[in-house]
Amino acid sequence: MNVDKGESIAGMWATPMIPEIGVYKLAVKKRKDGTFEWVHFQHRLDNTRKVLFRGEVESMDRVADVLGAANKHLQNIYGVTMSVADVGMTTLDGRKIDGKVH
Repeated sequence: MNVDKGESIAGMWATPMIPEIGVYKLAVKKRKDGTFEWVHFQHRLDNTRKVLFRGEVESMDRVADVLGAANKHLQNIYGVTMSVADVGMTTLDGRKIDGKVH
């Protein structure tokens, strides 16, 4: 997911490492118009990413609904849930930006 000028990271959640699977993540950005774009993906052991679902919602309350639904299924399948995660971002010029957001 790209974060353009005037947009911001609104949250990042991740599961613990799942053996032989990788990590499931949910990333959310706030757009200029105030809506939120989210992507739920699997960060695989070989460092590739597979997008599972993506969408947009009008508020962070709705993001909580998306997170809750994803966590319900992850708990049933793997016995784990996503929690607030450190964000590792790279700018277009290659600089790394790290931090925790929620």
